[in-house]
Amino acid sequence: MKILKYIKIMLIVGLLGSMVSACKKVEPSTAIDEKVALGDSSHIATATIGNYAVLRNPDYVRSGHFLMEYPGDNIAQGQPSSDDLSRCYRYNQIPTGGHATNFWKQAYHLVAAANKIIAAIPDNASVSLKELKGENLYLRAMAEFNLVRIFGRPYSQGNGNNPGVPILVETSTDIAPARSSVKDVYSAVLTDLLKAADLMTSSNTNVYASKEVAYALLSRVYLYMNDYPNTIKYANLVINSGRYGLLQGGDYKGYFSGVPENNKETIFCIKYTKTQDQGFSAIGSMYYSGQGPDGTSSLTTPGGQGNTGWGEIYASKTYVEDLDKYPNDLRHSFIAPYTISGVLQYNPKLTPKTPMYYITKYSFQEGIVTLSSPVYLRLAEMYLNRAEANAKLGNSQPALDDVNIIRTRAGIPTLTQATAGDVLSAVLEERRLEFAFEGQRSYDLFRNNLPMVRNYPGTHALNNTPTTNIMQTVAPTDPRVVFYIPQTEIDNNPKLTQNP
Repeated sequence: MKILKYIKIMLIVGLLGSMVSACKKVEPSTAIDEKVALGDSSHIATATIGNYAVLRNPDYVRSGHFLMEYPGDNIAQGQPSSDDLSRCYRYNQIPTGGHATNFWKQAYHLVAAANKIIAAIPDNASVSLKELKGENLYLRAMAEFNLVRIFGRPYSQGNGNNPGVPILVETSTDIAPARSSVKDVYSAVLTDLLKAADLMTSSNTNVYASKEVAYALLSRVYLYMNDYPNTIKYANLVINSGRYGLLQGGDYKGYFSGVPENNKETIFCIKYTKTQDQGFSAIGSMYYSGQGPDGTSSLTTPGGQGNTGWGEIYASKTYVEDLDKYPNDLRHSFIAPYTISGVLQYNPKLTPKTPMYYITKYSFQEGIVTLSSPVYLRLAEMYLNRAEANAKLGNSQPALDDVNIIRTRAGIPTLTQATAGDVLSAVLEERRLEFAFEGQRSYDLFRNNLPMVRNYPGTHALNNTPTTNIMQTVAPTDPRVVFYIPQTEIDNNPKLTQNP
């Protein structure tokens, strides 16, 4: 496994100044020359595995999670923290923010490494090499889509003409490129995904890219672009592929605690094994702890592993209230009330006091408290992408039919046009409940020109006067809905412009 890491690093080229210094030192005695690595199919396969490993780097997956999930309204920070994640949550980002800097660097490391493999494989290569080229095209597209979501404004604002992020393709020679428009970045992502889908023919497991993985991300990208016919087209291709199925009953309740390859609903995830558990540096460490907020009270975890995380981020009061509208909703399985001797505890550091519910979507894989394989795409999203697209096309009944598939799986009553009210609102509410803590909520609101309204206790209100005011509202046009371009990148590349 050590050699895989070095092959991966050897494929990274110098891009965007500070990205070079972020690479780990290569030991010449074990490194493989780049020309050798890219001239042999087995080495290209090994290097591709190394590119998937980039996704597991905490600078990518953990920092990316903070940037994508913490600006939402499904979570509440229970107490102040010195970590930069607090700024992600409170909307008081700074240009030197650590998590934005980490993610930018690591995402472009992945793009650069993927570019080397894409360039080395001609379109008339063997079927196996075409497969590898398709996988790297997918990885590049996914990285650039995440980058433009984080650092570029929603596509619907300004018709995509706002500044996005630099586009780096395999033929790029400019080591200090300017920001492309949001529209151009989306176009590049679509081009990569469509070509990737054509090249990939194998039914890989859900920890690797495949044709259906590309289709699933195409459905999401087209939805963000307000291209509803294509949203439906690619959702249908995934749903009708027969490769996936919605988990039911107890299997659904245990969705996030099993081995990812055994999960028929997951389309693509970032796999961690027991030996790769990140402990206090894992995503789940912020959501769950075997220790109470006062630092003394203990909580017996299912694995009996005691104090295993920070436990600073909880399910928001409004999310829990929405979930509690139906006490039998199976999605209660993804939060855990913090209790002592059976009594629900309230966070003493928040005003007004609020009940504490841990979040478990990133915990207990294979019984380990902080182990999880974060899910990036899953079948439920295809149904709700299709539902949202149909709602916006005026096809109310098909939209409700898909919403009801998800509600039935959750064990709650179905909706009719009489009970649903506004169909789009019903779809968005279902997306909130279904994809809570998966990094989608703030994007669902802002791309639909809706504000982020946080009317619940949490440290987002620390600067309010009086301190009992817990309301925070962020308009979709607010500059804060996107993060600053990392200052280190601007210092090294004068062509980059800063977000306001």
